[in-house]
Amino acid sequence: MAKTLSTVVALIATAALCFSTLVGVAQAAEEKLVVDGKVYCDTCRVKFETSLSEAVEGAGVKLICRDRESQETKLEMEAETDESGHYKFDVEGDHAEEICEVHLVKSPREDCNEIDKGWNSARILLTTDVGVVDSIRHANPLGFMKKEALDRCAEVLQSLGFLPIN
Repeated sequence: MAKTLSTVVALIATAALCFSTLVGVAQAAEEKLVVDGKVYCDTCRVKFETSLSEAVEGAGVKLICRDRESQETKLEMEAETDESGHYKFDVEGDHAEEICEVHLVKSPREDCNEIDKGWNSARILLTTDVGVVDSIRHANPLGFMKKEALDRCAEVLQSLGFLPIN
């Protein structure tokens, strides 16, 4: 009987240790979120990606979180895109009471550096309190406008159904 009791106590202690470890891992995961996204050159000047869009390496982007009420900046981070036009922010803490957006800052390309003020940011939720289990938050792609649209754009837009076929 004593041996059975000690075995039960040992099993309960082991289960409690495992549970507390899982809770610790879950809490650590909740405290850190990753924001990733892409910056492209809008070669057709249509404000969305097409098959002619090009990744922009070395583009500057900024993550800004502001308090919903006071509009005070609570978080500000900058990143630069890699060769495939992707960027990443590692964000600590929960920002449920803030409005967070990724903004275009600068393009290294002289031929593709125009920022359309109406399309220069992507809003993103940075909280674990929205039912999303994954710690990665994917921002919508952001694009710099090429100075002049490529000649092949009409063909691509026709294939997408945006222009009538002649």
